[in-house]
Amino acid sequence: MKIDTKGRFSFPGGTHPPQSKNLTCESSIQPGPAVKQVAIMLSQHTGAACQPTVKKGDLVQAGQKIGDSDAFVSSPVHSPISGKVKEISLQSHPVLGRSPAVVIEANTENNLPKEPVFSEFTSSFSEEKYSVEQICTAIREGGLVGMGGAGFPTRVKIDPNPKQPKETLIINGCECEPYITCDYRIMLEWTNQIIAGVKLARKATGCSKVFIGIEDNKPQAIDSFSEALKTSGDDDIKVVAVKTKYPQGGERQLIKAVLNRYVPTGGIPPMIGVVVLNVATAAAIAEAVVCKRPLTHRVVTVTGEAIAKPGNYYMPIGLPVSEIIDFCGGVTQKSAKVVVGGPMMGIAIADLSTPTSKTTGAVTVLTEEQIGKAKFERRQTPCIRCGRCLEVCPENLMPTKIAHAVKNSLWDIAESYYIRACIECGCCSYVCPAKIEIAGYIKTGKITLARQKKKIPG
Repeated sequence: MKIDTKGRFSFPGGTHPPQSKNLTCESSIQPGPAVKQVAIMLSQHTGAACQPTVKKGDLVQAGQKIGDSDAFVSSPVHSPISGKVKEISLQSHPVLGRSPAVVIEANTENNLPKEPVFSEFTSSFSEEKYSVEQICTAIREGGLVGMGGAGFPTRVKIDPNPKQPKETLIINGCECEPYITCDYRIMLEWTNQIIAGVKLARKATGCSKVFIGIEDNKPQAIDSFSEALKTSGDDDIKVVAVKTKYPQGGERQLIKAVLNRYVPTGGIPPMIGVVVLNVATAAAIAEAVVCKRPLTHRVVTVTGEAIAKPGNYYMPIGLPVSEIIDFCGGVTQKSAKVVVGGPMMGIAIADLSTPTSKTTGAVTVLTEEQIGKAKFERRQTPCIRCGRCLEVCPENLMPTKIAHAVKNSLWDIAESYYIRACIECGCCSYVCPAKIEIAGYIKTGKITLARQKKKIPG
């Protein structure tokens, strides 16, 4: 039976920013730039940072582990190329400012470009020959983290836990952030690999129900999964079309839309028996378990009206943003802001030597026109108490109260307004008529509080 591609499920709040996906949605995945050097951040996931397992001067092979941690919430990092460790030094980090990284110079004679493995998967894939322990170990040793942006270690998500049994697995194919189309393209081009990862994740988590949530502005992706699942004969995985609305891809919002259930404020989905994985993470699970390849490469959307050759590129983690922009022809007009990620949740960077990480799904170059003249010139006006930020907040928070508390360093008040529950979607900043960077204040406040409690490096 053909799936209805009209989304009927949604969540309270949210906005409808211009999609701007037309720049790259028809661009098939292409190889990225040749690699001269990479910088692999030792902290590119939620949880404890890794410690280097190599030292300056060591020779490393592609796929070799170069950093790890004994902490439960952490994930090892690997070299995407063969080469020599040039140094272990502080490098620009989009969130932390500067953070330790392993810098590796490529061996020019023994570095064949890594190819995607989607052709190794068919609709007849069966997860039966892999045990739960094999799947979990491959995911942990492969350094898999949530590739949708949060970077939470995947092993921690899927690990069997008798105290919190998991019932439902939701695969997040929404990609609601404007401009970004990397997930859309892998849904079209790597469909069987993603489904293989879904089957492996289902077995590891023990979930009896599986849903693939896709926004209804991607009817081709909905059809692609529906046909592939029909061919595979697996009727237990359901494709669900959800309404196109930002931030539909937030895991809490997707759970509300698909299951009509709420995750408690301050809680996580496993507390209600739910696991949410991004489609790129599902593809990485299949690659790690079946092909025994760690997470060293990913698809990145390079986009924005100022980029000469916008597109979707398969490239190693750790490339500097400047090389990616150069590979895409540089900028064609005056660029005003380079963002790692999309315009709503991405982080503007001043240092173009900043390397990409496992969670970098896009590099977006915006012009003054896209940013808006008032915001570009930082012409903020006082809050007029219009309440628009309250209407669009998908977490029912009071964003301006939190932002004012952060601005005045009133940390106890910020916490009393549940600053930690903010998902940093940016809806409040987007609708604010006073052009106040509300989400920016909240993001800064969360980092400050985490450093005060020594949960992230200072």
